[in-house]
Amino acid sequence: MKSFLSHIKQHFGHGSYEGDEYGGAAGHDGSGLPTNLPGNFMFATGIECSYPTIANGTIRRDLLAETDHYNRYQEDLALVRELGLKVLRYNLPYYLIHKAPGQFDWEFADKAMAEIKRLGITPILDLMHFGVPDWVGNFQNPELPVHFAEYCGAVARRYPWVRFYTPVNEIYVTARASAKDGIWNEQLKDDRAFITAMKHIAAASIMGNQQIAKHRPDCVIVQSESAEYIHEMRAVQSPEIRLQNKLRFLSLDLLYAHTIDSEVLLYCLDNGLTRDELEWFMAGEPPGYQIMGNDYYGRNERIIKPDGNWCAAEDVLGWYTMTKQYYERYRKPVMHTETNTFNAKDAECWLWKQWVNVQRIRQDGVPVVGFTWYSLLDQLDWDISLAEKRLSVNACGLYDLDRKIRPVGESYKMMIREFGQITMVPHGEMFELTGRPATLKVEK
Repeated sequence: MKSFLSHIKQHFGHGSYEGDEYGGAAGHDGSGLPTNLPGNFMFATGIECSYPTIANGTIRRDLLAETDHYNRYQEDLALVRELGLKVLRYNLPYYLIHKAPGQFDWEFADKAMAEIKRLGITPILDLMHFGVPDWVGNFQNPELPVHFAEYCGAVARRYPWVRFYTPVNEIYVTARASAKDGIWNEQLKDDRAFITAMKHIAAASIMGNQQIAKHRPDCVIVQSESAEYIHEMRAVQSPEIRLQNKLRFLSLDLLYAHTIDSEVLLYCLDNGLTRDELEWFMAGEPPGYQIMGNDYYGRNERIIKPDGNWCAAEDVLGWYTMTKQYYERYRKPVMHTETNTFNAKDAECWLWKQWVNVQRIRQDGVPVVGFTWYSLLDQLDWDISLAEKRLSVNACGLYDLDRKIRPVGESYKMMIREFGQITMVPHGEMFELTGRPATLKVEK
């Protein structure tokens, strides 16, 4: 099989596109720094939009369809404003829009984006959320970075007023669930397949970021990634769990050209990462302004007992400690990009506990620029990671699927009323960065 690099060089190295992106990921110049206008801290929600395939590719899970968002998008977007929110993590479904190379269906996207713009909502556009178009196949396809880059460039051209993007949601989770845990898409359980998926998805994110930056040089990239940890309760730590706790950093290491841990690097090289590919990733950061989004659910932390059974370990480390680990590694501005709990009775307390974590880490000097309760609506089957289509409701939304507000939604309103005036950087209202567009204003 040809390397993904050969496909990038073939398509981007011979005049098909401007620039020399095939030469590496370098391009970060610090452009597009968000302003410090009062009230620009990004309180946000998101509309759950996952669309992996299951059952050996015979079933497509599309949470936008299963929660009826395609029919009720205007109502759902109005709920965002009802909460007092200015920012929304929003997906344009890659698998539906990109019909074939050079062919796109913008019908739904145009309607939804027009409504977002009309309401004055700032979208963080999520362009790949756990799945790819049928014609692309899955994450083992080395042509994925080229196809996805074309899609990202097309989105940026069509909606030039958008500044904030998440090219690929949760790269590590996507690769692990698809190629190591055997749940989605290619449904493989293999180390080589996992590294293949990881490098293809990370390269796709970088190539997509580059195409976005061509059309929006001051783009802000909010990279949403899962913050995870396994506590192994054994007297002697196993090599497998030690490696797994290190692998949680791999996607961001590849994105941000960060030195990879030696044990992880050997694992990657043993399972198909080539020296040429490694040098490509380590060439430098992609362009635009990078925000490190950390997703944290209590179930992200797990305890493995001596007999091999697992239990949840929520708040043993918590978002504060885990995010501090990521921040000290990458030194990027941070956004809390996802949280919720499946127990609706605990949701209000969980919301405030997460906000306490945000407050504390900001007080300790870590630049947290936003907070997200995910998602706007209840979800379906996430208690089984979408592995089967049972359509069981997970009561984790700010609103239920009848669009009735939950107590946690009312609590989030209270939080926004109380803290809505704060800035991305504490005391940032003292500073003014001139010559750049306001972060939370939709450009006309």
